[in-house]
Amino acid sequence: MLQKIFIKTFGCQMNEYDSNRIFDSVKKIGFEKTNIYENADCYLLNTCHIRDKAKEKVYHEIGRVKKIFRFKKKPLVIITGCVAQAENQEMLKREPYIDLIIGPQSYHKINHTILNFIKEKKKIEETEFDVVSKFEYLSKIKNNFSKVSSFLTIQEGCDKFCHFCVVPYTRGPEYSRPINQILDEAKYLADNGTKEIILLGQNVNAYNYNNNKLSNLILEIEKLSKVKRIRYTTSHPNDMSVDLIEVYKSSKKLMPLIHLPVQSGSNKILKSMNRNHNIKEYLKIFEKLKQINPHIEFSSDFIIGYPGENNQDFKDTIDLIKKINFINSYSFIFSPRPGTVAENLKIIDKEISIKRLEIIQKLLSENQIKTNKSLRNHTVDVLVENLTEDKTKAFGRSEHMTPVFFNGKQDDIGKIVKVKINDSNRNSLFGELINISKKKVA
Repeated sequence: MLQKIFIKTFGCQMNEYDSNRIFDSVKKIGFEKTNIYENADCYLLNTCHIRDKAKEKVYHEIGRVKKIFRFKKKPLVIITGCVAQAENQEMLKREPYIDLIIGPQSYHKINHTILNFIKEKKKIEETEFDVVSKFEYLSKIKNNFSKVSSFLTIQEGCDKFCHFCVVPYTRGPEYSRPINQILDEAKYLADNGTKEIILLGQNVNAYNYNNNKLSNLILEIEKLSKVKRIRYTTSHPNDMSVDLIEVYKSSKKLMPLIHLPVQSGSNKILKSMNRNHNIKEYLKIFEKLKQINPHIEFSSDFIIGYPGENNQDFKDTIDLIKKINFINSYSFIFSPRPGTVAENLKIIDKEISIKRLEIIQKLLSENQIKTNKSLRNHTVDVLVENLTEDKTKAFGRSEHMTPVFFNGKQDDIGKIVKVKINDSNRNSLFGELINISKKKVA
């Protein structure tokens, strides 16, 4: 008899990818997915430890599950992801409703762990760093979550040890998957309908397997005729190597949007963060890429109110945003993560941080609005991903990843079409299909 599993995912695209691969695995032992809490025989929460109160969100979710199943048979409750890795045994002690804890490098053990629990009823945590075995195991299971745009993890972990970040402790050291594994998965995705592949990694541009770097991988994936677009995220400025910058000259499928987190515009704060790059170096990367292709745009991440940030540091961040005109970025107030160097630093006044965040977000929002408005009465290439829920419009993304809504149909899904932009808001573009340019992607 099939068992139903409900999977809830927090955090980054890598967690999305992991959740999909976890399901690919548990299908082998008789689980089918459900989107309804109440029908679940197994509840799995894939967690993220990057933002504030991540641990408390887990216990809040478990509280919801306990209420839902108060008068029903208790489901098998599994916590996976970075909070599982960081908290492990503590979670089992604090919340007896949790049955299994599985860290992000132990997903290859999930089937055995579940079956063993069903048999022995013994709570367990699997949090060893065994990333090689994980990807060897997953490479033997087909990735059945092929969409028009699909994620593909190529690298995990981090060796940078930024003082605010838990990733080195929850995902382990940098590891690059064998290139043949990645190409096999990319080909399988393409054969099953994927037109755009988004390469993922905690430091994706640190990818290096037997001297094959991210630039080599991009050019190999480009050879797959069914793949029409390639993207990658998230990058570190220190790994924007000459060969990766140069690939923007030769690649026809690499999209002209670079997500390159800078975190602060202040060299003093960058040094305190242990980022090991400065603003001059960041701007040099920006200028080189703009020389190659002036249509390349940047997005970024900003931590506001980092310990020690004064008015001049904040002004430096504003100046950088104005200089680069990031078209889409994420900004957050600093929140200390347990186990990091920054956990013990003196936090600046919360009211100051809130005001600074409001100023930064207003500036970033104005950049987005201005960029989108500049596209009105212009034609953009759109990869069509699906229809809106009411089926009245088609939805896709521009080369710069901006959502585009237009008068498309089911038959347009999977095609790259030209859309004339009539209107826009901060987040999206709205337009009409130019019919003569409709061509199906082979």
